[in-house]
Amino acid sequence: MKTSAFLYPWDVVGDPDAADRIAELGVQQVTLASAYHSTRALTPRHPRHRIVTAEHAAVLYPPDAERWAGRELRPYTAGDWAPGDAYGEAAAALADAGLEVHSWVVLAHNSRLGAEHPETSVVNVYGDRYPWAPCIAQPAVRELLVDLAAEAGARPGARGTELESCGWYGLGHLHAHDKTAGVGLGQAAQYLMSLCFCAACREGYGGAGVEPERIAAAVRSGLEPVWRGAVASDTGIGDLLGAELAAATLEFRTGVARTLQEAAVAAVRGAAPEGFQVLLHADPVAYRCGANAAVDPAHILSVADGVVVPCAGGVGLLAAFAEAEVEVEGAVPVLAANFTVVSGMGGSPGTLAKDAARAGEAGANELRLYHAGLASDGDLGVVREAVAGLG
Repeated sequence: MKTSAFLYPWDVVGDPDAADRIAELGVQQVTLASAYHSTRALTPRHPRHRIVTAEHAAVLYPPDAERWAGRELRPYTAGDWAPGDAYGEAAAALADAGLEVHSWVVLAHNSRLGAEHPETSVVNVYGDRYPWAPCIAQPAVRELLVDLAAEAGARPGARGTELESCGWYGLGHLHAHDKTAGVGLGQAAQYLMSLCFCAACREGYGGAGVEPERIAAAVRSGLEPVWRGAVASDTGIGDLLGAELAAATLEFRTGVARTLQEAAVAAVRGAAPEGFQVLLHADPVAYRCGANAAVDPAHILSVADGVVVPCAGGVGLLAAFAEAEVEVEGAVPVLAANFTVVSGMGGSPGTLAKDAARAGEAGANELRLYHAGLASDGDLGVVREAVAGLG
C-alpha cells in the first residue's frame, strides 16, 4: 500500500538530515505544502528553530508575476517562514533522497484575504463575516482559487497534487484563543451557522427558487432553541430548518462546490504534464464544510484521480467512496486513508498497522500520514516500524 507523509517546506529547508530522515520512514511519497494557511508549527528536530509562525495564508514559492498582474485578488507571498522558493528547495532535497513529491494546496481557507477583502468572505445569517472562509459562490473568489490550484498544484518536479479546502468553509475553524464552545453545536447547527448570505449566495438561493429572506428567517428561527441549549446534539438539519429549505440550500451549495471542483481539477491538468495525479481531500457527507470538502463520491471520482479521506475517527467515511459506481478508463481511483500519527495531536501511531489493515478492508489503496514534520522522534520510530510491516 503506497504511503505518503505530509510535510511543510520549513521542516526540510535548513535541515540537511530531514530528507533522509523521512525516506528512512519507509514511505514512498511526500505530500509537501506549496500553498498553505496561517499556522504555528513545531519543528522538533530542526537545527535552527523549534517554532515556525506562518503569519498568513501564502504560497511557498515565487508566484508567477504575469499570471497575477493587475488582479486585485491574488495569492500572498510568504514571509521569513518560507522565503524564496522554499517549496522548490525542499522538493529537490526530498527527490534527491528518493522520494516522490506531490504538492499540497490549501484553497478556500485564507484569513488575510478575508481581512483585506472582507467582501469575499462567507457571511452568516446574523451578518457576521468569517474572514478565514472565502465564499466559493463569488466569481472573483472562484477565479482566484482555480488559478491558484493550477499554479500551486503543478509545481516543477511534482508528480501530483492534493487539493485541500476545495469547497465550502464554514464556522468550524481552529482559531487563536477560541471561545466558541460555550453552546454545544451539533452537526445541524454547525450547518446553519455555516450557510452564507453574501450577495452572491442570496442570488443563488433566489435562482434555485427560494427567497433568501425566507431561508434566513428559518435559519434564525431554527437556531433560537440552540442558543437556549434546548436542542439535542443529534438533531437533524431538517428538524431545525425544515425539509424543503434544507434540501434547497444543500442543492445550491452542492452545485457550487461541484463546479469549483471540476474547474480546479481541469485547471491543474491543463498546467501539468501528462500522468499528473490530482486528488481532493474529501468527505462524503454532503453538508460538511472545511479542509475535507463535501463531495458526491461518484461525481468526484469521475472528475479527479481519487480522494484523501479523514480517518482519525475511524475508517467509516471510506465506504461511500469504495462503494461508488464509477467507470474510470485505465486507472483505479486512489482512495487514500488519512491518519494522524502525532500523539500530541490526538493521533495513535501505535495502532497504525491495525488502522491500515482496517482501511484496506474498507477499500483504501493508499495511506497518508499526518504529519511527519510535527511528530516526535518517538512517534516517528513507531511509524517506521509500522510502515515496515505493511509490505
